[in-house]
Amino acid sequence: MPKLAYLGPEGTFTEEALRILAPEAERLPSPNVSAALDAARRGEADGAVVPLENSLEGAITTTLDELAWGEPLLITAELLLPVEFSLLARQDAVISRIKRVFTHPAAITQCRNFIARELPDAVVVAAPSTAAAAQEVALPGSPYDAAIAARIAGEHYGLVELAAKIGDRADTVTRFVRVSRPGSMPEPTGSDRTSLVAFLTDDHPGALLEMLTEFSVRGVNLTRIESRPTGDGIGRYFFHFDFEGHVADARVGEALSGLHRICEDVRFLGSYPRADGFFPQIKRGMADADFTEAEDWLTRIRTGRA
Repeated sequence: MPKLAYLGPEGTFTEEALRILAPEAERLPSPNVSAALDAARRGEADGAVVPLENSLEGAITTTLDELAWGEPLLITAELLLPVEFSLLARQDAVISRIKRVFTHPAAITQCRNFIARELPDAVVVAAPSTAAAAQEVALPGSPYDAAIAARIAGEHYGLVELAAKIGDRADTVTRFVRVSRPGSMPEPTGSDRTSLVAFLTDDHPGALLEMLTEFSVRGVNLTRIESRPTGDGIGRYFFHFDFEGHVADARVGEALSGLHRICEDVRFLGSYPRADGFFPQIKRGMADADFTEAEDWLTRIRTGRA
């Protein structure tokens, strides 16, 4: 039975994602994303599940940075999890008497309308995580009357659900990824995503365009691009890319080769099935058979058999 680290404590959305991605796994809660990934790197766990991006607030920058530096890890699976917040409290609590609420800052942002409408006089205090907020509220003598967290947190800490689905946007989802130490990767399915990090050789006009061209000319569609500072000074960045396709696809392999030629470094983060099951439309001339035929044609020219 595999052991997977995750962003804890018990009762986080990340634990919920882990239960779906690997229901058979032993779960190892970690205090933060860095600790979860380090547990996988050190072999204390067989892998980790961490959040990567949110449809409302964008990328989880801690995860992006952790994947770019340190010992390499590979993404092997992803999950799109609807984010549904609940108002949790101790037994016999009623909404009208709630004066102090504990929750993560992201939950405060995503439940702003509910808080203003239902808890106009309550003081809302930021917590390290939604699960930590629920854990604190469950303690005897806690100064907080309620927590905003996932329903699973209420199950863990014995809290009752006073209100469900209190987020301002019903369609908010968080993308979670399962990572492991480098090794075998999932086989191509036709509905795949590849992730990597690219470091510029130097900062010059058109440097980003040069990287984007490697994808464009091969018909590889980007699904996400993020710039992150290298820490070497203002204006120095590296780039995270997600794009359609698998490294086994000819068009993707050639794009990666092109990036390797022009970048200071390229860190491959994995090819894995897309959670949404989307099958991209391959442009004319970009299928594997087209690359094979073109290579055969060039070989015939070079050997005088054209």
